Amino acid sequence: MMNRIVSTTGATAALPQHDAEVLTDGGKTAQIILGEQVYTLRITRAGKLILTK
Repeated sequence: MMNRIVSTTGATAALPQHDAEVLTDGGKTAQIILGEQVYTLRITRAGKLILTK
């Protein structure tokens, strides 16, 4: 899976941006791993993001 990086312009260094729909591969959920913890990213029907452990 490839993440689309959105570039921004400005004098300061931009934070990395990741498209949630790319992270979920067009679906509604994705798992995100940080260290040994696994989190679930979910896109709601209202278009909001929820990150749970």
